[in-house]
Amino acid sequence: MTAPQIATAGRAGPSRLARACDVLAFEWTKLRSVRSNYWTLLIAAAVTLGVTAIVAQSIASAPGRAPGGPIDPLVSSFLGYGEYTTAPVTVLSVLAFTSEYGSGLIRTTFTAVPRRRVVLAAKATVTGAAALIAGELLAFACFFLAQAILSRHHRGLALSHPGTLRAVLAAGLVLAACAIVGVGVGAITRHTAGGIAAAITVIYLLAVLCLVLPPPWNVRLGRFTLPFAAYQLVTLHHQAGLLSPGLSAGVLIGWPAAALLAAALLITRRDT
Repeated sequence: MTAPQIATAGRAGPSRLARACDVLAFEWTKLRSVRSNYWTLLIAAAVTLGVTAIVAQSIASAPGRAPGGPIDPLVSSFLGYGEYTTAPVTVLSVLAFTSEYGSGLIRTTFTAVPRRRVVLAAKATVTGAAALIAGELLAFACFFLAQAILSRHHRGLALSHPGTLRAVLAAGLVLAACAIVGVGVGAITRHTAGGIAAAITVIYLLAVLCLVLPPPWNVRLGRFTLPFAAYQLVTLHHQAGLLSPGLSAGVLIGWPAAALLAAALLITRRDT
């Protein structure tokens, strides 16, 4: 063995863990350096809290029973959350990939990290973790705000009530699931408009289409969509015909897993 070979053999390269941490730090820097992400999340949070207060006040002032049965004070905490938080976070997650394809920065990313599936995993991890943290904070804020309003009319719930903490934590998980779906769809489509349309279809439109089906097919098919599964996880009164909370959690995990699997299969078969 020559001297250069000995010197090269003596210098061990960075470990896989070190390289993975570098890629995660790279993606985190890109995510937090975009100021529009902060403003979008702040506006979405403000709107969500405002809608939550309005919904809670209207339910607190309403009769004790809704036309379809008892009003679930737990679900009322997340009606605004499910509409005004998941949508903008999903759009931002789609942009994690499509914005780089649009600007051409994706070539630099793949040059720096040639293993494209590592890039996909890093983007999904960083985006999903950020969405999970933001989602949990906002879910608890929505819960405490709604229950404070409902408690004035003796209709609120304590966090210690059976099933309540699980439901609040599940709400944060819903946001992370939607974010990871957005990352996967963005990697698949590589186009912002198409990616947003596809992600919204997966998260919202499929459930809407199931609702217009005649019974019992509306429930039989709808229970495999994200909104139906999320509802079953954040309600005190589990709905008949839907999957159990455990299986609904599986649906919640299955959609982002499927999106990432499809993205992983396609991302290595393209030139860029």
